[in-house]
Amino acid sequence: MLSRVADSLYWMSRYLERAEHTARVMGVQLNLMLEQNPQSADRRWARLLACLGHADPVPSDADPFVLAQRYTWRQIISGITEARENARQVREQISSEMWEQVNRLFHEVKRMEAAGFSKTQPIDFLSFIVENSLQFQGITDSTMNHGEGWQFIQVGRFMERTSATARLLDLYFREFPDPESQPVDSSEHTEWIGLLRSCTAFEAYCKVYTADLRPDRVAEFLLLNSEFPHSVRFAADRMQQSLEAIHLIASSKRTAQVAKLAGRLRAGLIFTPLEEIVASLADFCAGIQQQCARIHSAVYQVYISYSIEAALES
Repeated sequence: MLSRVADSLYWMSRYLERAEHTARVMGVQLNLMLEQNPQSADRRWARLLACLGHADPVPSDADPFVLAQRYTWRQIISGITEARENARQVREQISSEMWEQVNRLFHEVKRMEAAGFSKTQPIDFLSFIVENSLQFQGITDSTMNHGEGWQFIQVGRFMERTSATARLLDLYFREFPDPESQPVDSSEHTEWIGLLRSCTAFEAYCKVYTADLRPDRVAEFLLLNSEFPHSVRFAADRMQQSLEAIHLIASSKRTAQVAKLAGRLRAGLIFTPLEEIVASLADFCAGIQQQCARIHSAVYQVYISYSIEAALES
């Protein structure tokens, strides 16, 4: 596969996953506004901004909601625009249904933005983003040949999901650093429900652990559950499987190195004892993000921006 094709498929998938994640987290936060008190509101909006990559402190005179809304809309619209542009560049590699879906999503979002729909009815706007992004994933899996191109799409999707979920957990457990095996008190109950809902995990968590919210169980479910699609373990499994599949097609020493990096991430999630993870959970989540960054760099070095000399040595 041409490196430019792999690059476009990879980023098309990452940008759409990022837009969907951003819309989902923002939608949860807007719903939580109905239940939060003024003391917790600023802290939650600051956490949301950090989740979106805005690491600078929020000025004391700034409205965190306005800031979060500004960054959210910008990130969502930018993600969908970039995803559509990458899809346009590889239209011969994707199905016509995929192109129609991402193109329709792009034009509808632009129309909503021009009409001010994102500001007057933000929850409906965010729900539209989430639903159509999920539709694109389903269309992709149903209409595209599951060959090398599809595998690069999976790598992009699950790379973004692994990193985004780990970042959410990192931020939560830095703010609440002592996950004990005790039910959460009433002041923190909404916080943990918000975290689970941000990962579409509240109902799935309740089916496994009942509605008894305990931070260590939340961490275990979102990090280590191998069956839930938005857990770090599930995403890391799928990312490693796709990189292994690409390696079998390319079959070189250089491609094996990328799959090994993904395998190391997966092994850490499988074999690290839960007690050890909980003891330094924020650092563990930060380590996952660093490993994702290394895998991303390796994907680029091996499949996308490699030199001719490196290719000849393979």
